[in-house]
Parts: sequence; C-alpha cells; structure tokens
Amino acid sequence: MNIFDIFRQHADPAKAAPMAAYMRNLCPFLGINKPLRAKLQKPFLKEAKTHTTVDWAFVDKCWTLEREFQYLALDYLRTVAMLLTINDIPHLKQIAIAKSWWDTIDCLDRIVGGIALTNPKVNAILLQWSVDDNFWLRRIAIDHQLLRKDRTDTALLEKIIVNNLDQKEFFINKAIGWSLREYSKTNPSWVRDFIAKYRDRMANLSVREASKYIH
Repeated sequence: MNIFDIFRQHADPAKAAPMAAYMRNLCPFLGINKPLRAKLQKPFLKEAKTHTTVDWAFVDKCWTLEREFQYLALDYLRTVAMLLTINDIPHLKQIAIAKSWWDTIDCLDRIVGGIALTNPKVNAILLQWSVDDNFWLRRIAIDHQLLRKDRTDTALLEKIIVNNLDQKEFFINKAIGWSLREYSKTNPSWVRDFIAKYRDRMANLSVREASKYIH
C-alpha cells in the first residue's frame, strides 16, 4: 500500500472539519493529527533517505491534495535536504506561493535557508524575495536564517528586514520580530543596536518580539 492510500485509510472526517477551520479553510484536511501522521509516514521517509534525486513529481502531487499531504511533502523535502540545490529554488518558490499559510511557509523558510547556507548565490534570490509583492516570499526571506546562530549573515539579515520595515502586514512584522528574537540569543548587542537604529520604522509587534530576551 502506498503512502497516499495509507493516509486516506486513516482519515477522520470528524477531526478534519475543525482542523480545516483552524487553518481558515484554506484547503481540506484528512483529519490526521501530527503524532499519527508521523507514525504513518515513518517507513516512507526512511526509504526516502536512500533517494539520490528529489522526487518533485511526488511533491507536486501532494500539493494538489489535502493539507496532510503538503505536510508529508515538506517532511520529505527535509529528509532529502542534502540533495537540494540552487536549481530547486524555483520549484520551492512555486509551492511556497501555492496554498500559502504560516504552517507551510514556516517550514519552507528553513528548507530554503539550508540551501542558502551552502550556496551564497541564493542570497541574491532571497534579496529579490524580500521585496516581492507576495508577502509569504518576503516572510521566507526574513526568517530563512533562523537557528543559524553565529553563522548568521547579519549584513543580509539587516538588508532584508529593512526592505520590510514600515509594514502593516501582521505576518511580516511577526517574522521580523521572530528573526531578531532568535538571533538575540546569539548576539544580543547586535539586535539591541538594530532596534535602536530602526525603532521609528519598526512595528510595535516587531519590537516587542525582538526584545523578549534582551533588556
């Protein structure tokens, strides 16, 4: 039985409706919670570790189905992350702007960030994304360096965030605060200086989030 059939066999319509509602009915759900989904997909992902190429046909198919399949595709991409290159960025952009919501975007940012960490040429693409009309791409650009700690490119981080100041979009202002808050754990003085420099252009939400661990 393939992974698509396995997931459908465990669908729970009673859970699907509230799960979809929580995500503003962006797309239908099967009604499989995360612990069960992790259990069901474990053998599939174990086998995926042996792949030598990225199965984009599988990812694309997942993106046409219920939300759990998009989660599966993202877990698959994380599993084969070592195979991803700059050539996969256009495909990642394609899925990022389809059925976009924070639940997929906040996984794609780390996937894209992983490629950028090994190929600095991706930085130019992320700078372009930071001024894109699609704010989800801008959110990926803002947060793609999360958890990098001392490997954070602060010049790039500053450019991308500055490109997104003076915004009213919640998901952008939250992302700015999130990226700064995370980096403050590594370099609080840099974040403190950033806030002092740009405070007049930052949303209160961004400042509040960024200042959580610094005083």
